[in-house]
Amino acid sequence: MRRVEGKNILITGASKGLGRQLALDLAREGAAGISLVARHADLLYKVREEIRDLNPRAKVLALPADLRHSKAVERVAAATLSEFRGRLDVLINNASALGPSPMPYLLDFPLEEFRRVLDTNLIAPFLLAKKLLPAMLEHGGSLINVTSDAGVTGYPGWGAYGISKFGLEGLSQTWASELEGSGIRVNWVDPGNMDTDMHRAAEPDGDPSQWADPAAVTEVFLYLASDAAAGISGRRFKAQEDWRPQADRPGLIKREV
Repeated sequence: MRRVEGKNILITGASKGLGRQLALDLAREGAAGISLVARHADLLYKVREEIRDLNPRAKVLALPADLRHSKAVERVAAATLSEFRGRLDVLINNASALGPSPMPYLLDFPLEEFRRVLDTNLIAPFLLAKKLLPAMLEHGGSLINVTSDAGVTGYPGWGAYGISKFGLEGLSQTWASELEGSGIRVNWVDPGNMDTDMHRAAEPDGDPSQWADPAAVTEVFLYLASDAAAGISGRRFKAQEDWRPQADRPGLIKREV
C-alpha cells in the first residue's frame, strides 16, 4: 500500500521520536514531498538522508527552526510552500516542549519556561495552521495535532505541558468546526506512552520497557493522512487503542475513539 502517494506533507518535531518515525513511514507510503522541521539540525539532516534512501523520488526539505519564534514559523511556511509549489496536503503538528525536568508544580514554574512551552506547543501550531491551511483549500487536506492524556486531565506536576495540550485540543475542535465543509479535515491524536527522550525526561523514574516504540503508534496517523479518512474530522484518536472507524460513523463525529 502507498497510502499517501503524491501528497506533500509537513511534520514538526521530525528529528527524533514520533516525528522521525512518522517521516519514515510516510516516505514508505509514497509521499511526494516531505518538509521536516525541528530544532536539532544535525539529527534533522540524518532523517532527510534516511528518507532519501527509502524514497529517492520524494522531495525532502530539512528546515531547522525553533517554532516558538513567529519569524521561524513564517520562514518554515514560506520555504515549504515554495518547494511544493503552493500545495500542501498534510500538516502534522508534533513538536512539543516539556519544560523543566523534573517538572515542578505550577506554584514553582518559571514564567519564561511556561511561556516557552506554550509558544512551542500551542502558539506555533496555531500560526502554522494559519499560514498553511490556505494551501490546502483547493484540493483539501488533513491537519493532525499531537495531543496527550495530559490534555484532558490536569495531572499534578505536568504543568505547562498539560495546559498547552488542553489548549491544543480546544484549538483543534475550533479549527474543525470552522473548517467544516471546506475539504480540510482536522483531527488530534493521543499517541499514549512512548519510549522517547521527552517521556524519559518527564518520568525519569518510569520503566521505558512498558512504553510503546513510536513505530507501533503511527498507523492512525497514516490513516488520517490518507484519502481513506476523507470526511473524518473533529475527532480525538487514541493511537494505542482500537481507533479504527466503523462504517456507520461517517463524517464529523466529535467523540473520542
